[in-house]
Amino acid sequence: MSAEGVDKGRRRFLTAATSVVGAAGAAAVVVPFVLSMQPSERAKAAGAPVEADISKLESGQMMTVEWRGKPVWIVRRTGQNLKDMASLEAKLLDPASDNVAQQPAWAKNPARSQKEELLVLVGICTHLGCSPTYRPDIAPADLGADWKGGFFCPCHGSKFDLAGRVYSGVPAPSNMVVPPYKFLTDTTILVGDDEGVAA
Repeated sequence: MSAEGVDKGRRRFLTAATSVVGAAGAAAVVVPFVLSMQPSERAKAAGAPVEADISKLESGQMMTVEWRGKPVWIVRRTGQNLKDMASLEAKLLDPASDNVAQQPAWAKNPARSQKEELLVLVGICTHLGCSPTYRPDIAPADLGADWKGGFFCPCHGSKFDLAGRVYSGVPAPSNMVVPPYKFLTDTTILVGDDEGVAA
């Protein structure tokens, strides 16, 4: 083999090795830079918006995401849930959601949501800050024959319907909070930002 042939082989090897090392070095610089552009855990806790993928959320199910250190519940209500909610208004303290501090202006509707079937709530009782339990069951023995599904706070017995509206005669003084949110796609919600949502 000629000396020129050995040099070309060596040159190709050195070029390939340099390219691999250079690509690894570039990745080592770029990855931390790109990751630094995403909100930190501290920023998320302070209120940075949080994305929620609801593509696998089935009818009657609830999922939880964390925003500002609080649980945010996303519930896909059934058609029956929506019908039942209308029959509860006489039992509720604020059925029309007149307390504007409890939701954005666009959520002042019977479903307290942008899309009727999807409820988004901060999962904290408005009495003393306990976290209620999701009770979608109809007429359970412990909640009575007139229970049509909703949220029950085991700390002091407050009850909320499937729009987060508080029942009359319970310790909680107001409806559960609807956070700002918007749909990025049909299956992705951005909790913590409702810019561009019509009131």
